[in-house]
Amino acid sequence: MTALLASVRSEDEALEAARAGAELIDLKEPNEGALGGLPAGAIARIASRLRAQYPVKPISATIGDVPPEALDEIAARVIDVADAGVDYVKVGIAPGPAARRCLDELASLPATVVPVLLCDGGVEGVDNELVEHAATLGFTGLMFDTAGKDGLTLFDHVDTGTLARWLRLARSRGALCGIAGALGWGQLAQIRELAPDVAGFRTALCADGRRSRLDPQRVAQWASALHRPAEMVRPLNSPAHSADVRA
Repeated sequence: MTALLASVRSEDEALEAARAGAELIDLKEPNEGALGGLPAGAIARIASRLRAQYPVKPISATIGDVPPEALDEIAARVIDVADAGVDYVKVGIAPGPAARRCLDELASLPATVVPVLLCDGGVEGVDNELVEHAATLGFTGLMFDTAGKDGLTLFDHVDTGTLARWLRLARSRGALCGIAGALGWGQLAQIRELAPDVAGFRTALCADGRRSRLDPQRVAQWASALHRPAEMVRPLNSPAHSADVRA
């Protein structure tokens, strides 16, 4: 079964997403970029409130959009976010010459880090060697996502066959695998085919774009879509939903 990761920006959204069936609550600030981070104090408050009602529901949080060569800043942010009380710290890894070194640094930190490999450049950016290197470092999980929120999906950048190969690479080393990146109803069949451990969403869960309020009804519907057989899924068909289903 693929678990639903819901990206939220506030206590209210976190609790609503949890009540609606999201298995993993991911804390970030969409106004600050693809993996925009919340202040550590806000992360701690949301995590504490969420744990009071859902003590075993896993929580992740992003450190913000930081270039992979800024190793000292990344390390400091990872520790701050981990100390805020989350289970997983997500760090975006942009392709380039600094990516491998950044992964090595993340693997050495006293925190449960989940690298998010940003696939906007397709296989010319994130390639088999980088994925294999990440998989050898012992991370609990790896995610594949996009940095650009321009309407293109993860599958526009990387084909399903390549993603399937990357997921197998990571799983062969014991890592959980997740995907995100402008995913909507049009990608449900591809998500089902890949069957990642986690599928992450933001915009597809919101009423009017990724910066708008999370809609618990959409969270519940995506949870149902990921957990039930395809023939039982009935996505929303309103014009507003059809126009804005990307995460």
